[in-house]
Amino acid sequence: MERETRTAWLRVAGFLERGPAETRPAASDGRILLDGGDRGTIGAAADVLKAMAARTLVVRRGAGVALTDLGRAFLRRQGEDGFLAQHRDLEQQTIATPAGLQAVTVNLAESPLAQIARRKQPDGQPFLNEREVRAGERLRADYTRGQIMPRLGANWIASVASGRRDGAGGMADLTDAALAARQRVEHAIEAVGPELEGVLIDVCCFLKGLEQVEMERGWPARSAKIVLRTALAVLARHYEPTQARADRPRRMLHWGATDYRPSLCG
Repeated sequence: MERETRTAWLRVAGFLERGPAETRPAASDGRILLDGGDRGTIGAAADVLKAMAARTLVVRRGAGVALTDLGRAFLRRQGEDGFLAQHRDLEQQTIATPAGLQAVTVNLAESPLAQIARRKQPDGQPFLNEREVRAGERLRADYTRGQIMPRLGANWIASVASGRRDGAGGMADLTDAALAARQRVEHAIEAVGPELEGVLIDVCCFLKGLEQVEMERGWPARSAKIVLRTALAVLARHYEPTQARADRPRRMLHWGATDYRPSLCG
């Protein structure tokens, strides 16, 4: 079995080992989405799922798909350590924390943002610059620290100003650090604006892939990454306004001699 095929099969089998999933069409041709509910959603090639079903590694019933006993045996034969290693891409990164910059080890395969950042543009430059990646990871970190839970509706985060101050699960249960993180998230989202906030929350905080975002929002294929980059650029200016001004090219307004004085007449 080729390495790429083995990796694709292990990815699907590892996801289904934790429970069955529902198949949904993806925005890109030849691909499908495996929706595991609370476990998240992954994309896979339709040919991969078809080949695994032909080998009885998975079984499909309508829109549902589940791992078979043969599929579990296949996963065990590959070795759990080997499987996990397929999905680890460790790297040292510096992230912003309330205490300042801190070096941490991150798994690039975990975050869709990290995977998007490694893509190249036609001119060979990274699709996302360092400031944009830092901004997305900072939003994700504050979202996690703030203990913000997804809601079933457009109001994805309860306003701090309108939050309950008493009772179990209210604002009184939050630590000062968690409350401060929520406030930073709200300020960041307000700075980005309602047109761009959704894709930031989906990718940076809910860790959704671009294919899933396009499918859920009815966007054309390969459009989500453009909207995401625009949103991250605005978010980066919010987090690092001084750097944003420094990066802005200086414009020459007028050529003049040392003793030049502008005319006061029109």
